Amino acid sequence: MRRIINSTFITVDGVTEQLEKWHFDDHGEQAFDYAIERIQGCDALLLGRKTYEIYAAVWPTRDDKWAERANNINKYVASSTLTTGSWDNTTILSGDLVEEITAIKAQPGQDILMNGYGPVARTLVEHGLLDVLELWIHPVLFGGGSPNELLFHEGTGAKLSLAGTRTLDSGVVILTYDVVN
Repeated sequence: MRRIINSTFITVDGVTEQLEKWHFDDHGEQAFDYAIERIQGCDALLLGRKTYEIYAAVWPTRDDKWAERANNINKYVASSTLTTGSWDNTTILSGDLVEEITAIKAQPGQDILMNGYGPVARTLVEHGLLDVLELWIHPVLFGGGSPNELLFHEGTGAKLSLAGTRTLDSGVVILTYDVVN
């Protein structure tokens, strides 16, 4: 059975959005190397509509190892509004998300990488479909953010088991947790 690995950038105070205001100062060579290592172990991306639209506008025009891998693997996009994808190898998941993800996980293949923690990730946690949660904790107190920009929301709970830690030169700490179902 394939695993779904959610890899999310987050501030110390729990903000996961508005990355343009806090993330890119801490994205050095070590972070890029680890991101490449992570995506090389996967043969698909799972994205929500919002993340997909951002990625589809950027990664096809980039020329680096992460872009090369991302551009060539399958992309699954959970969306009730998109009907087609503009990025190569995109499949829109517009039906019952739990059923569709369960079927994809049962297919042979490598792990599935999911970037960003939003409504899709919360649904996966709620239904026991998320296997690994990887938090890239940035040394930033953002000091704001709406409730929708915070990682954890009321009603979405799971037991986690620490599987690994990595500290980057930038001060970013990557905590990898197995989700205990």
